[in-house]
Amino acid sequence: MNVLHIYPKNNELIQRHVSLLVEGLKQSANVMVADNNKSFYKQARDFEADIIHIHGVNQMMQFKALRCAVKNNIRFVVTLHGQLQPFALDAMPAQQRTALFLAMREYLSHAYAVITLGKLESGSFAKHGYNPRIEEIHNALITNTITPADMAAKTFAVYQKVMDSNTLELMDSNTLAALKAILKVGIMGDKRWVDDSTFDARLINWRHLMVYAEHENIVNYTDYGIRILGLAAPLLNTDKIAAYFPKHYTRPKPIKELVGDYQGDQTDYLLRIIRQVLKFPTLLGAIELTRELYRDNVNDDLLAEKLEDEGLTKSAARLIQVLADFILLDEGYMPIDPLDDKLTIKLRTNLINHLKI
Repeated sequence: MNVLHIYPKNNELIQRHVSLLVEGLKQSANVMVADNNKSFYKQARDFEADIIHIHGVNQMMQFKALRCAVKNNIRFVVTLHGQLQPFALDAMPAQQRTALFLAMREYLSHAYAVITLGKLESGSFAKHGYNPRIEEIHNALITNTITPADMAAKTFAVYQKVMDSNTLELMDSNTLAALKAILKVGIMGDKRWVDDSTFDARLINWRHLMVYAEHENIVNYTDYGIRILGLAAPLLNTDKIAAYFPKHYTRPKPIKELVGDYQGDQTDYLLRIIRQVLKFPTLLGAIELTRELYRDNVNDDLLAEKLEDEGLTKSAARLIQVLADFILLDEGYMPIDPLDDKLTIKLRTNLINHLKI
């Protein structure tokens, strides 16, 4: 994990805090520091930072660091250092205070986590409503309620939580290819349905794949696919791994809980599933729809006719395209031809961004 700390060199207290923190983090992460605009832009690029940790919020340098992180899609964490506390804000000229509020409203909502140094600061910041992901870590430099080692350990735990969030966004192409193959085999129960030469099992990022499966509630399918393919996956207790979620995230539910049980009419059951997945697209719903499409009792002509009667042909065609993209649905099991247009892109994006902060 590569972490770049950015702080203003003209603030001695922050500088000493960062030095103490960095020393404690060296055993757990690759850490670099930057204290001016020129160095942090270069270091963020050359260091290939996974996380940018910005200290303080009331100087232009910190605004530029926030912009740099957002622009380059680098996850970032902010430690406020008391600079949004009422007493700090009251000491500012009114115009500067207004500008600070506007900037913070824009950028702090994008932070994966905001670190405060105590309960009072946590309460004050929460009232602004900028970001609900608040982590309280005391400053070992000014209080004996925490040791430097504990401060570093708690900060690293925040970093790990950041990196265990929305892991789909972090997956490399090899892990994505493996995920698709694993899901296909997890649905079909037979490894002959996939070409395992499309990925290198030795290079799979298992933590990314397995944490993503947990958050999308598809562990049953990934575990089964991994077992059928004979892959050597590590043992990870993924339900105990902490992560951050978007504001309106809810854990996806099995399709039966949403549309009811199968009632003996496969066409009717498929229509119910299609309507549900189009209304609330989740990967679990897409997987369960794909599983149903492979059943022997599917009447493609009747299903196509019913989709036409309900005005769902184009919408379902877009969904079929997404099933082919995400879960390798075979052409021979598509009840209608797939459609890839702007609305398909929107549907695909909704699935990809389900866990995006």
